[in-house]
Amino acid sequence: MTIFTQAAQIIGFGLLGYLSGSLPFAIWITRLFKHVDVRDEGSRHATTTNTFRQAGFFPALIVLVMDICKGFLPTWIALRYAPMDWIVPVTAALVITGHCWPLFANFRGGMGLATTGGCLLAVNPLSFIIGLGVLIVLTLSVKHSARAAVFTGLALAPVFWVSGLRGLITWVAVACGLIIAYRFLIDWNREYKELWLDREKS
Repeated sequence: MTIFTQAAQIIGFGLLGYLSGSLPFAIWITRLFKHVDVRDEGSRHATTTNTFRQAGFFPALIVLVMDICKGFLPTWIALRYAPMDWIVPVTAALVITGHCWPLFANFRGGMGLATTGGCLLAVNPLSFIIGLGVLIVLTLSVKHSARAAVFTGLALAPVFWVSGLRGLITWVAVACGLIIAYRFLIDWNREYKELWLDREKS
């Protein structure tokens, strides 16, 4: 394999990741069901929870499944066909980057949690379950979903390591987790009402 072939493959997997992540399902599905831009209300992010608030359960479920799938498929393809292992976490990171800053939606997208779940699921299904557990525990403890997501992003790799999930999955967790943590910093002080625990007491 020549250096040019390797470079072409690396670029190809990178583009696959970013363009897949850039598919703004929350925007498309909400527009289809409610004829509104999901980013105009609520958290103003193209997320499953914001879709639920504006379009209801079924559209939100579709968005959740599609966002998980768009993380899963590029990562699964890279895992099986990339010529070098390090391309897998790079591909996963670019999927999350595309989801948060999508080419097809003026670089205003979602927050990356569901898509990160898809990336983890592709590499190690157990990591998906552990990662979800970490998010739930931190959300219930911190009682602020954005701050909990920041901590989750930073905690994924160490928790996987302690749990015995090491190797490639650790690097995928590092790559995706850092992007998630950075992305959610935008809402660190925000009192948005995405979850029941974010609601102010009356």
